[in-house]
Amino acid sequence: AIFILLVFGHDLWRRICPLSFISQIPRSMGWERKRKRTAKSGKVRYELVKVDKNGWLAQNHFYLQFGLFFVGLCSRILFVNSNRLALGIFLVGTIIAALTVGFLYGGKTWCQYFCPMAPVQKVYAEPRALLNSTAHDGDRQPITQSMCRTVTPEGKELSACVACQSPCIDIDAERAYWDKITQPQQRWLYYGYVGIAVGYFVYYYLYAGNWDYYLSGAWAHEEGQLANLLKPGFYLFNTPVAIPKLVAVPFTLAAFTAGGYALGRTLENRYKAHQLRHHHPADSELVRHRVFSLCTFFIFNFFFIFAGNNFIQLLPVPLPGAFPILIATLSSLWLYRTWQRSPKTYQKEGLASRLRKQLKKLGLDLVKGLEGRSLDDLTADEVYVLAKILPDFSQEKRLQTYKEVLREAIDDGYVSPPNSRENFQQMRQELGISNEDHETILVELGQEHPELFDPTKRHSRENTLRLESYRESLLETILSAWHAHPEQAHIAELMKAFSENASHEVIEDILNDLSPEDRKMVRAIRQEYSITDEDETDALRHTEPGELWQAIADHIELRGFFGSGGDDELHQVFQQIDTDGSGYISLQELQTYIHAIDSKCTTAQVEAMLKQADTSGDNQISYEEFQAAFESMAPDNELRKYIKVGSEGNLLQVFQQIDTDGSGYISQSELQAYIQGIDSNFTATQVEAMLKQADTSGDNQVSYEEFQVVFQAIASRKS
Repeated sequence: AIFILLVFGHDLWRRICPLSFISQIPRSMGWERKRKRTAKSGKVRYELVKVDKNGWLAQNHFYLQFGLFFVGLCSRILFVNSNRLALGIFLVGTIIAALTVGFLYGGKTWCQYFCPMAPVQKVYAEPRALLNSTAHDGDRQPITQSMCRTVTPEGKELSACVACQSPCIDIDAERAYWDKITQPQQRWLYYGYVGIAVGYFVYYYLYAGNWDYYLSGAWAHEEGQLANLLKPGFYLFNTPVAIPKLVAVPFTLAAFTAGGYALGRTLENRYKAHQLRHHHPADSELVRHRVFSLCTFFIFNFFFIFAGNNFIQLLPVPLPGAFPILIATLSSLWLYRTWQRSPKTYQKEGLASRLRKQLKKLGLDLVKGLEGRSLDDLTADEVYVLAKILPDFSQEKRLQTYKEVLREAIDDGYVSPPNSRENFQQMRQELGISNEDHETILVELGQEHPELFDPTKRHSRENTLRLESYRESLLETILSAWHAHPEQAHIAELMKAFSENASHEVIEDILNDLSPEDRKMVRAIRQEYSITDEDETDALRHTEPGELWQAIADHIELRGFFGSGGDDELHQVFQQIDTDGSGYISLQELQTYIHAIDSKCTTAQVEAMLKQADTSGDNQISYEEFQAAFESMAPDNELRKYIKVGSEGNLLQVFQQIDTDGSGYISQSELQAYIQGIDSNFTATQVEAMLKQADTSGDNQVSYEEFQVVFQAIASRKS
């Protein structure tokens, strides 16, 4: 486990940890405890019970976990090591404890608040392992390896995060590390763990008076282990010391824990003084981080090279000789990588990741700036340099990008409005944004998103993820019910529920039209994510443009659009172009049809297309010529690009319905008119957000190609 944690990361270990799995059995079986809540309206709702963020357990869980770890080590030496019955009772008791906590509390409360091995995991897995990926660098991933998750009936994997702890090591281990590094319990964790780990193995020497007792494995086969509890617990200088083993064991471990803590604090102060003497800034967080890293490096090597050597010797030759070299090499690489980390580096990478995400949305020409590389391949510094040199990255777009990055960072709890000016200083310098611009943007955000500045709201990545996951699960459930029973849930109501003007009452009206089975499923989803009425309103208010496009896709029955086509559909397209019903397509008719799709297509191009299909030479296209030409054309043929059948033909018809002026582009007013025909409560702000998402070219309108990309992406997710 220790090797996996330091080399591969905690997320891999959490996926294979037996106790983590056992603690999640109640959730999988639907056995979690629920708390009854009664709203002012008198309506009763049941929510998952979570640890109170302001309660004793939330504030002191580390001391509880470290205390249980201490008791566990003492129990091993005193009762468990060579007594099978005691070992069985110990393991069964631990399993029952994990199951009980899994029943009493939602999420991964056992792992986060009770598990005695959690301190060990933090020491070896934070800030990050040697090989594991990072959560803050790159697009926000909805599901990490070790997060709580659930699977829909369709087999789609969704997050089941209930925000039981924030920041959460399962979502972003490094953020959890930096957020807590200045807290007093972190010193006890690292320095105390080194002391107790060393003390555990040293006690075997103090008990027997030599190392043979431990290295030979005699401690695992000691006769009458329980009978020795009151016998001398130390054997020093060939003389037994009249302190009972029952007292000697906890005394030794406590003394070494205190000694490790004192030594760690001394080392930390000496290192800080060294920095000051050499005129280096003595950043307390960085100093403590580096001393913590040295502690992890030391105890990892101590365990494998010395304490675990008796087990390593059991490996086949030549592994016993090679294994210590491997351990020293991997731990040295880990130390080198970890030594360079700092809160500022983490923050810079996190903001660069958000900037990278916004640059993708703008649809700028990045080819020249990237020189053949992908935007995701750039380092944090390179992302900032790219933002500086992009010719199309105007000041207006810079401010827009900065605003979105700031909004997302506040919503995730990454920064708060008061300290955002300091935290975003480097980004402002890189983007050429003044402090006055920052204050103006904060005012705009306060007007557009007042909930970001509400001190009673929980702003954290964990809570945002919880609401996002609930909204996605709820939308999936409603859409499934609508497809199964279209007469019970009208699309207008669905769109209204996911609009900014929606309220909790609106969604309740929709749910009342669902079948009892579907309503039961919705109640289960609410309980799974511990959703209150206020949470539900917040979740619906934060609907992303992509989800709104998703709803439109379902309105036009997108699944049916991706069919096989065929002669009948090709003939329908022919008749659509042949507007005078003559049975022939003229140059004028072909030009009118193509211009509705692409207004930039020239008359000369249309003439060339007609000539290619017109094998009879009469300057018009019969259906037979149309059919033969279409079937013989290569996929990249100019005419075939505009003749769409099957899925594309149906989608093109919808595009043309929205494009009422026939310009070949959907404007914001056209999109708004179409959507308000579905739901009059839809706001202009939402329509604008949808248009921006689809408009990758940045010309404030949606071409057919852009329209097609949006719906093909939705269809691929459905498949």
